[in-house]
Formats: sequence, structure tokens, C-alpha cells
Amino acid sequence: MITHKGKNYLCLLDFGMDFVRGKWKSLILCNLYNGSKRFLELQRLLCSVSQKVLTDNLKELEDAELITKIVYPEIPPRVEYSLTPMGIDFTKALRTIEEWSEKYYSHLKNTDIK
Repeated sequence: MITHKGKNYLCLLDFGMDFVRGKWKSLILCNLYNGSKRFLELQRLLCSVSQKVLTDNLKELEDAELITKIVYPEIPPRVEYSLTPMGIDFTKALRTIEEWSEKYYSHLKNTDIK
């Protein structure tokens, strides 16, 4: 068992997966693969996410140091989110899962896995 910031994890995989637990975090990171995005861009790309849920998830990813929030000193303020170097490394693991999905999707969609 390992402990980080007062939370116990069964193993390092459990610790790593905690960074993307939930429906939206991995999708946010996926949408930042190819560059910075503004809040409304992310909200449009994620379709059914509410403003509050997106704000909360962005804050958690920022606290985890996977993304950075850049506020430009303009009026109105312009805010962009992008991957940090640690976030870029983390998304490599997500891309591996994505590649696995591409490889096995057609096989698995034709089976009765429930």
C-alpha cells in the first residue's frame, strides 16, 4: 500500500489511475493532445458536460499538474488550458489505451460482453 496526500492506494497503478478517474478527465486530456484549448472549446468538444463539472475537472487536473491554465491579461480575459510536460507523458499512456481500443474495437463490438 502507498500513501499520497492522505489517500491510500493499493499499488502504483491505482495511484496513476486516480489522476483520470471519472468520465471527463481522460476526455479533457485527449482533447488537449493537439494543443491548447479555451474553456468553451472544451465544453463544445465534450458536448454534454456542464460548466460546473468541467470547471471542477479542470481544477483537479491543474492541481495534479497534468494541465496548466494560462490567463492572458486582456479584456475580456482569455484563458487557455494546455498539457504540462507531466501531462504530455501521462497522455502517452492514454494513447496506448486508445491504440488498444482501435485494435480490438471491431472484435469486441461483435461480442455479447455486458
